[in-house]
Amino acid sequence: MVDGSGFAVPARGSPMKPSRTRYSVVALALGLAILSYIQRVAISEAAGPITRDLHLTKEAMGLIFGAFGLSYALFELPAGLLGDRIGVRKILIRIVCAWSAFTALTGAAWNAVSLYVVRFLFGAGEAGCFPNLTRMLSVWLPAPERMKAQGLMWACTRWGGAATPPLALFAITMLGWRWAFVCFAALGLAWCAVFLFWYRDDPAKHPAVNKEELELLEASRVLTTHKPGEGHWVKLLFTRQVMLLVVQYFCLSYVWYFYVTWLPMYLHEARGESAQHAAALAVLPLLFGGFGSLGSGLLPKRVSRRTVAFCGFLSTAALLFMFTRISSALWAMMAMGIASLTSDLTMPISWDACVDIGGPYTATVAATMNMMGNLAGFVAPVVGGVILQHSGSDWNILIYTMVGAAVISGLCWLGLHPENAGQSHELAAGVAKAEAATGSFSLE
Repeated sequence: MVDGSGFAVPARGSPMKPSRTRYSVVALALGLAILSYIQRVAISEAAGPITRDLHLTKEAMGLIFGAFGLSYALFELPAGLLGDRIGVRKILIRIVCAWSAFTALTGAAWNAVSLYVVRFLFGAGEAGCFPNLTRMLSVWLPAPERMKAQGLMWACTRWGGAATPPLALFAITMLGWRWAFVCFAALGLAWCAVFLFWYRDDPAKHPAVNKEELELLEASRVLTTHKPGEGHWVKLLFTRQVMLLVVQYFCLSYVWYFYVTWLPMYLHEARGESAQHAAALAVLPLLFGGFGSLGSGLLPKRVSRRTVAFCGFLSTAALLFMFTRISSALWAMMAMGIASLTSDLTMPISWDACVDIGGPYTATVAATMNMMGNLAGFVAPVVGGVILQHSGSDWNILIYTMVGAAVISGLCWLGLHPENAGQSHELAAGVAKAEAATGSFSLE
């Protein structure tokens, strides 16, 4: 039971139980993750009317798709560093307000150049979102709950993205593509108002957190606290583990960005589907990907994450190759959906590895990984546009590059051992906690 101040109050004679404020923080993270994907995926459904209204070629549209990924990649690391330094609360408010403004301005574009500039700025505004959400969950959740939260968060992003094609099609049909983007922007501002009121960077400063919940989170708070004498973040980023982590994520994202950029157009041109049928079929990779992320987050601890990631990526490669050989649009999309599921098994694993490897530099490592992922968000649609423009719209060539990327991701996991780094950080956190208890160390 909870009293008026938000503190958990035990029944008479029973021990005090930890409050559950951390779950409201998880809900905020899930809401923002869903919003970010709705706002970035919407342009794929609007690509048809935008191309017609602004008289764009496929190559020009590929560059516009890629503008988001390029700027997101360029600004991701600075935003992650800033989150590690000034705190999640300050940086996320800035991020969401900026991306909401540029989402709305997407509807004001009048030619290819103006649309490219707005989408570039939109990507810069959204940069740093997920690294800082990862840091937020790392501070607010004990280690056993962290992986489950990552799985649920990435499942929600995929499902939010899956709901976007029909949602965007409805909004575009009712309001036109310009006003549809304004409506999507308003959702981000509403989230900001709730977050600003409720969230605190330090659980100890939240009025609804009781002593028992604070003790539950103590190891997580110490884990992400910077201590004098620890290594510089630049040195960390050039370790073998971080480099393998970012390469596998670049290749994962190279495949994934096809689903949120070219896929509706592919279904219309290569498979002859109507706009409505294409929107319905385009849901499948993101829908199935959500189940992959959720399932991975719920895996028992004894299951090797490295084995799951390796087998998942090789399965993705095989299924995407099969996709090019299946004539039925529905069954082909089922194969692509399962390919998305097997690759998205690695999403919670990859982001939790950022905590294991990064420790106090969790947001910085996560930002580096996501920077490369979003660099793929620039490379993939631009390469796709060039391939389509110069191959007579041979879509299979583009799919084969995705097959190769999935194989590379799988091979990277043969050399990744994030659990070893995680054990080192946990040991350091335990030592720091003991020092704090004896008064020889104080938290910043």
